[in-house]
Amino acid sequence: MKVFLNPGHAPNGQPDPGAVNEETGLRECDVALAVGKAVASYLNAVGVETELLQSDSLHEICETANSSGADYFISIHCNSADSPAALGTETFCYPGSTNGYKLAGCVQQQIIDAMHTVDRGVKEAVPGKNGLYVISNTDCPAILVELAFISNDHDESLLAMKQDEFAAAIARGVTDFQIIS
Repeated sequence: MKVFLNPGHAPNGQPDPGAVNEETGLRECDVALAVGKAVASYLNAVGVETELLQSDSLHEICETANSSGADYFISIHCNSADSPAALGTETFCYPGSTNGYKLAGCVQQQIIDAMHTVDRGVKEAVPGKNGLYVISNTDCPAILVELAFISNDHDESLLAMKQDEFAAAIARGVTDFQIIS
C-alpha cells in the first residue's frame, strides 16, 4: 500500500500559509507539515510506503499524486471560522467513493477517540457545490482531514501541542482501514 500525503497550503507559508490564529500566530501550513511528516514516519514504520508533497499549486499536488502510484491520498488541514466557538474534527471524501468513505471514517474515528475533539463527522465534498479540488482531481480514493479549528482557543492548543498525537491517530486510521478493506 502507498499513501500520498499532502500537508495543506504553501511551504514556509509563501504565498499562502492557510489559516492563522490571530492571537498566537500558529499557522496552518506549519501544523499540517509537522503532522504530515509524522504520519509518514508512523506509516513507514509499519511498512506502508508514503510520498509527501506540500505545495501552493493544487494542480501540481494532484498531478504528482496521480503519477505517484499511490493507492490513497490524504490531505491534512486545520479548519477556521469567523466564530471562535466553532470547534472539532471533520473529514471529507469524494461522493460515491466507498473506499474513500471507509478511510475517512477510520481516520475520523481515530482522531475523535485520541484527541477528544468534537465529532463533526465524515462529509462528502460534492464537485460544484462544496467540492475540494484535491479530492475531486486525484485518481485514487482521497480524503481531506480538518484536524481541528485553529480559530478556537481549545482546538488551537491541541494543534500547537499535540501534533504527534494527531499524526499517530491518522496513521492508526490508515492501518484500521487496511484491516477492514
